[in-house]
Amino acid sequence: MKRLSHWRLIVRGCAAILAASLLCPAIRPAQTETQNPPSASSGQDQSDTKEKKETKSSGSATTRLKIRVTGNTDKPISNASVYVRFYTPGGFLRHDKLVEMNFKTNLDGSVKVPELPQGKILIQVIANGWHTYGKWYDVETEEQSITVKLEPPPHWY
Repeated sequence: MKRLSHWRLIVRGCAAILAASLLCPAIRPAQTETQNPPSASSGQDQSDTKEKKETKSSGSATTRLKIRVTGNTDKPISNASVYVRFYTPGGFLRHDKLVEMNFKTNLDGSVKVPELPQGKILIQVIANGWHTYGKWYDVETEEQSITVKLEPPPHWY
């Protein structure tokens, strides 16, 4: 009976070590200076990567969008539906989630979108009497203004 419980403890310990190694791949043996001597360019690369890690660890970069919807004569279109879609990370062993925000344009044809993560963003615009618009944008700045120019609908004879 004692031997059986002893083996169970060993198996549980090995499973815990295996799980920890899978969850924390950043734990590696230390490298000495003699194995990888630093060069002048690698010192700059290391400082650049440290800065990138610091900006990512402080929080993901966000952006604020202002979307302006106009017609083909640059006249603002009010009361148009604006859909903004983007992906957010799902976490460990989860898929990315598609997040959608819905807005209506005001009288000047503009919409202010609250902060959202930088990256690929889908903007779709639907307005009565205008052709539907949709396009993916790469947003990489803290504030960005996007002008959407809607086309008149095709004529059906």
